[in-house]
Amino acid sequence: MALSKLSMLLASASLVAGHAYVSSIVADGQNYTGYIVDKYPYMSDPPESVGWATTATDLGFEDGTEYQAPNIICHRNGVNAALSATVTAGSSIDIQWTTWPDSHHGPVITYLASCNGDCSTVDKTTLEFFKIEEDGLIDGTTPPGTWASDDLIAAGSRWTVRIPSTIAAGNYVMRHEIIALHSASQTNGAQNYPQCFNLQVTGGGSDVPDGTLGVELYTNTDPGILFDIYSTLTSYIIPGPALYA
Repeated sequence: MALSKLSMLLASASLVAGHAYVSSIVADGQNYTGYIVDKYPYMSDPPESVGWATTATDLGFEDGTEYQAPNIICHRNGVNAALSATVTAGSSIDIQWTTWPDSHHGPVITYLASCNGDCSTVDKTTLEFFKIEEDGLIDGTTPPGTWASDDLIAAGSRWTVRIPSTIAAGNYVMRHEIIALHSASQTNGAQNYPQCFNLQVTGGGSDVPDGTLGVELYTNTDPGILFDIYSTLTSYIIPGPALYA
């Protein structure tokens, strides 16, 4: 009995250790530390960060039961970041994840939302996100296929996203997310890992794109959410609103 319990505990620990979060971003050549989920919550006075705080200390996920609730916006009990990373419109941001598990196949999606003021105090439930980048199924020849998440792993758990050159300068929350689909053949089986960061975008144009509230981005029956990656893969519809052109 003791051995059985130990095996279960080890398996559980392995699953938790397999999940990941964004530890840092690089914008305009400067490295910014994110919210270190497995360290900062246990500190009496954690350093300020460009990454939104979260209580997801298990490195866990949000699922379809949270799609119409605030936790889906900037992860579990997300709290505004105090700092912002400065980035020039038209340039790219490198987003560094901790080790992403190769079994967690799925799309990588990035959004922006204007804070219309100070991102350190904005009410996250009022943020309207527009999608600036998406990547999903790369090759479905052999299920479970090759996905954007696999490209991320191949790049050292790093993802690069370009900030549109046409958007107006200002303060934005970047919502970057991997959706793991290894259990998505069942309702509420998709696993969302949203990560939020404050950006101060400089330069740019005059576009102020329409956005979608975080609690309206997905439903648990979207074709890209309720999806069996172990069946024949011919196409995949990336969840969320249309890509900003």
